[in-house]
Amino acid sequence: MIHKIKSMYDNGQGLSIRAISRELNISRNTVKKYLAMDAQGICVMMEDTSRQKWLDGYRDYLINQLKDYPKLSAVKLMRRLCRKVGKLPISERSMRRYVQNLKAEVAVGQYRYYEPIIETVPGVQCQVDPGELRGVLINGKPHTVYFVAFVLSYSRLMYVGLSLQPLNTQRFIEMHDEAFRYFGGVTEECIYDQTKLVVLSEEYRELKLNQRFAQYATAASFHIHACEGFDPESKGKVEAAVKYVKQDCLYGESFRSETELRAYTLDWLNEVANIRVHGTTKEQPQRHYDRSERSHMNHYHVAMASLDNTPMQTRKVDKTGLISWASNKYSVPMKWQQSRVGVSEANGQLLLLDPATGELIGQHTVSLDKGLIIKNRDHYRDKTQAVEALEAYLNERLGIDVGRAIAAQLKATMPRFYKDQLRGALDVLKHYGELPTALTAHLLEREELTASKMREYIDAWFSAEQRGRMADDEEDSPVTIDLSMYRRISHVNAQRSLS
Repeated sequence: MIHKIKSMYDNGQGLSIRAISRELNISRNTVKKYLAMDAQGICVMMEDTSRQKWLDGYRDYLINQLKDYPKLSAVKLMRRLCRKVGKLPISERSMRRYVQNLKAEVAVGQYRYYEPIIETVPGVQCQVDPGELRGVLINGKPHTVYFVAFVLSYSRLMYVGLSLQPLNTQRFIEMHDEAFRYFGGVTEECIYDQTKLVVLSEEYRELKLNQRFAQYATAASFHIHACEGFDPESKGKVEAAVKYVKQDCLYGESFRSETELRAYTLDWLNEVANIRVHGTTKEQPQRHYDRSERSHMNHYHVAMASLDNTPMQTRKVDKTGLISWASNKYSVPMKWQQSRVGVSEANGQLLLLDPATGELIGQHTVSLDKGLIIKNRDHYRDKTQAVEALEAYLNERLGIDVGRAIAAQLKATMPRFYKDQLRGALDVLKHYGELPTALTAHLLEREELTASKMREYIDAWFSAEQRGRMADDEEDSPVTIDLSMYRRISHVNAQRSLS
């Protein structure tokens, strides 16, 4: 405060004493006193531990709180004190310094929270982690509160689901439903540690998922991303959130009922957790979400009441690729012919699932009629063979190395429409014929490549050549094609397949 006053005054060149007094909300006499002090006088005053501090009047109360709840943060102590005495004429920084000294006296330490900075984009990832806190007083009796923290990786908006019973799959799903409704949408993926609620087992990063939860994830349209075992750092935002919930929300509180606990937690989310200025983003999570992420969230349309809580059923697929369901027959992708598939009905949709992983392999609208054969023509096409054939044609036209590199660029740019992009690229090559080596090298240098962009690049190249902008001997000069981009793209695709 003293140094701030002196810098604002700036030896008479800055603000006036009256302006400083008004700006800092202190008396003019205090401003004059500090301005009159030299450096030695300031040091003597700062070292004088006997001088009165504003919080000394509440010292006994603060010590009593720290003895009962030694892990209380300075920020939460400040909120408690505000509820008792009204607005405090001190800053959070002053409160932290004062509480730090008190904690040293009562010989306790305060945990620090560490969060890794991870580059993310809005609407893509939600990090999820269960936690529990024992000894929470509800109606005068200690209970263990089981909770799940949900944190949006981009905006850091948080939701907390609660239970007084150990979590099972059904309650875990219900908490997801609550979280997505609170957020007003669902992210593209949710990231988890290897809890049995999500992953039953793992070997060589091959995951056996909880089928019931995988079915819900499929219906809700988000991808399950399970962290490698014993790797908490990859989910640091949530690891910090779990500690935050324990120590700032629940620790040191008591409740008359479970209903009051839930209401308190929701108020804490809306009035504390999601409106505080986040230490990493330097923004309030709720405001950051409303401004930058809400519009990027996917629509959440799963009705919990319609999610069947019975185990997934299985059906044998006959040699024509059909299964029986409710007096009708439905087609299944041809690779599953004469094997067993998982079947579940939700929201009027018949979901066809991989029985081992719960992954969605097909879907039909359930018919209310009887005795029908309902087919999806795509189920009788081997798309893998079609893609492999197109890749082979591309390799034949461009050579194996260049063909694979171009294919990798197309796949990295538009993975969902890779087959269409291959077909488009072949049409372009068929139209232009053999390409100059220098032009091929130019295509490989593009960070993103689609069939339409490929056509534009080739058009521009030949147009420039016709206008005489290319050197006459350029085609004759040797050109080395850098295939390192292909290796990089292949590495990225490999990483995506693992996730």
